[in-house]
Amino acid sequence: MNDEQGDARHLDTLDRDLARYSNLEIATSYVSRPMVGPGIALVFILIAGITAMLFFGQTSNAAIVVVATCLGAYMALNIGANDVANNMGPAVGANALTMGGAIAIAIVFESAGALLAGGDVVSTIAKGIIAPESIGTTSIFIWAMMAALLSAALWVNLATWIGAPVSTTHSVVGGVMGAGIAAAGFAAVNWPTMGAIAASWVISPVMGGAVAAGFLWLIKSRIIYRDDKIAAARVWVPILVGIMAGAFATYLALKGLKQVLDVSLPLALLIGASIGVPIWLIMIPVTRRQSRGLENRNKSLKVLFGIPLVASAALLSFAHGANDVANAVGPLAAIVQASQSGSFTDAVSLPFWVMVIGAFGISFGLFLFGPKLIRMVGSQITKLNPMRAYCVALSAAITVIVASWLGLPVSSTHIAVGGVFGVGFFREWDAERRMRRARLDMPERVSFGPEERRRRKLVRRSHFMTILAAWVITVPAAATLSGCIFWLMSAGLG
Repeated sequence: MNDEQGDARHLDTLDRDLARYSNLEIATSYVSRPMVGPGIALVFILIAGITAMLFFGQTSNAAIVVVATCLGAYMALNIGANDVANNMGPAVGANALTMGGAIAIAIVFESAGALLAGGDVVSTIAKGIIAPESIGTTSIFIWAMMAALLSAALWVNLATWIGAPVSTTHSVVGGVMGAGIAAAGFAAVNWPTMGAIAASWVISPVMGGAVAAGFLWLIKSRIIYRDDKIAAARVWVPILVGIMAGAFATYLALKGLKQVLDVSLPLALLIGASIGVPIWLIMIPVTRRQSRGLENRNKSLKVLFGIPLVASAALLSFAHGANDVANAVGPLAAIVQASQSGSFTDAVSLPFWVMVIGAFGISFGLFLFGPKLIRMVGSQITKLNPMRAYCVALSAAITVIVASWLGLPVSSTHIAVGGVFGVGFFREWDAERRMRRARLDMPERVSFGPEERRRRKLVRRSHFMTILAAWVITVPAAATLSGCIFWLMSAGLG
C-alpha cells in the first residue's frame, strides 16, 4: 500500500509540475483567437526588420537585408507552427505532456539546439540545388533567394492552415529550385540531388513507420500479451529505455552537435553505446521500484513510459533546432552574405543573429499557431498512448541513424508522421489478426460486417490522404510559387 501511495505521490508531483504550464496553455488558447495571433506575429516580423535596420542601416543594401530579415522571421514563425508539432504531438496525444508543457519544453530545447549546436555551414544556394555559376549577377541571385524564402514560408503557412505537417526543408528546396529555373532555366538545377530528395518522400515515412511498428510489435509481444505484464515490464522497460538513450545519443552526435564536434558514424555508435548501457543498468532498479504495487493491466504500463517519452520529445526538439532551422533560414544568410560581399559562389555561413531570429521565430510560431498541428499529429491520425508514442519518438532517432549508415536522404518530418501512421496501421493489422483468431475459436460469437469493419479502422483515412498529398506536392508547389514570385519581382524591377 505504501508503494502505491509513493507512486501516486510521484505522479501527483509530476502532474503539479506540468500544471505550472497551465497559464501558458490559457495564453496559447487566447492568442489562437482570430487576429490576435497574426497581430503578435506581425509585431515580431517588424521587430526583426527594425533590428536588421539598426545593424545594417548604414550599408548600401540595407533595404534588401531588412526585407530579407522580415521574410526570414516569417519563415521561422511557420517552422514553429508546423514542423515542431512532429516532435511534440505524440507526447501530447499520449497525455504524457499537457499542451502548455509541450510548448514550454519545445521552446527551450528548439532554441537551445538552434543557438548552441546550430549555425552549420550550408553550401551555396541551399545545398547545391542549383549551380551558382548559372546565376548571372548578384542582384539576380538575391531576388531568387528572396522568392525562395517567401514561397517556402507561404507554402508552409498554407499547409499549417489546412492541417498538414510538411517538411520545411523540402519547402525551401522547392523554392530554391523554382527560383533557379525562373532565373537560369532547367539546366541550372542539380537533378540528381532533386532525385535523392524525391526518393526521401518514400524512404522517410516507410522507414519511420516500419521502425515504429517493429518496436510496437516488440512491446506487445514481450510485455502487453504476457500473463504477468508487470514482471515482463521489469525486464523489458529498462532495455527499451537504454535503447532509446543510446539511439538519441547517437542521433545527437551525428546530427545535433556537428557544429561542436564532427563525428563519424562508428564513433557516434560508440558514444550511443557508452550512454545506453549505463542507462539500461540504472533503469533496472528504477523500473522495479516504479512497478511495485501496479495492477497487472495495460493501463499500469503507461506509468513506466511517461518520463522517457517526455525526455525523447525534448531531445528531438534540440536536434530539430540544431538542423532544420539552419536549412530554413539558409536563404536569408545567403542574401545577407551576397549583399555585403557581392559574392554568391562561396559557402554560406549562418551569422549568429540569423540563428537568433530563427530560434525566436520558432518559439513565437509554436506558441501562437502550434497547437493545431500538435493535436493533428498527436490525436487525430490515430489514438496514441505512452507506449505507442514512445515507438514513434524512438523511430525518429533510429531511422536517421540507419539512413546515415546507408547514405539515404530522409526528412525528420516525414519520419515522425510516418511513425504515427506505422503505429496506427500496425494496430489495425494486429486487431484484424486477433479477430480472425477469435473467429476460429468461437465462430458463432464473433462476426463483423463490412460497415463494422470500416468503423473499426484505427487510422483516419482522410488525414492520411491529405498529408500524403501535401508531401507529394510540397516541392513542385513551392517551386511553382517561387518561380511566379521571382517573375513578378523581375517584372517589377525591370
